[in-house]
Amino acid sequence: MVTVLVVDDEPMVCAHLTTILDAAGLDVVATAGDGAEAVELVVRHAPDVVLMDLRMPGVDGIAATARIAAMADPPTVVVLTTFAADAHVRRALQAGAAGYLLKSTPPTELADLVRVAAQGHAVFSRATVGGLAGPPADDRLAVLSAREREVAFLLAEGCTNAEVGQRLHLTEATVKGYVSSALTKLDLQNRTQLALLAARSR
Repeated sequence: MVTVLVVDDEPMVCAHLTTILDAAGLDVVATAGDGAEAVELVVRHAPDVVLMDLRMPGVDGIAATARIAAMADPPTVVVLTTFAADAHVRRALQAGAAGYLLKSTPPTELADLVRVAAQGHAVFSRATVGGLAGPPADDRLAVLSAREREVAFLLAEGCTNAEVGQRLHLTEATVKGYVSSALTKLDLQNRTQLALLAARSR
């Protein structure tokens, strides 16, 4: 069963999300009202996924995400907020978030996306991806080799490194090398950003 930590400074929101996720067969192991408490509860409960609000008193969601991402074996952090602005999405991804969802996401879809995130895939609300990649995605991907583009497109489909390797008949270590090279060429910070860029290109 996928375990989830819900982080939001509104108790009613935490209660609502807990009801939705529990009803869908997920296990909400705890809720936190701010970023500092979220970090403590991640250490205590080791959840698979953290649903992280952005604006909270004290330690906000961006700072908490960065602290969690820096842990030795971090859970997947997915931002869940009302803010769809590109700047918020970029900051969350730079901090280490693996996804960015809006609170308007339908309950059944939210539960499914949490499961997908727990498997290591990036998840985004459609309204949040519009201007993230900056210049036209096709122009940016032109700096990649043909194989690096193939890897990027498979990441955009939600494939893990191992799955990319199986599809392209490469070792997982070789796939990691292509991902690292692509990130360097595109000046990106993580595979989620690379996958998002490739998705926009398609």
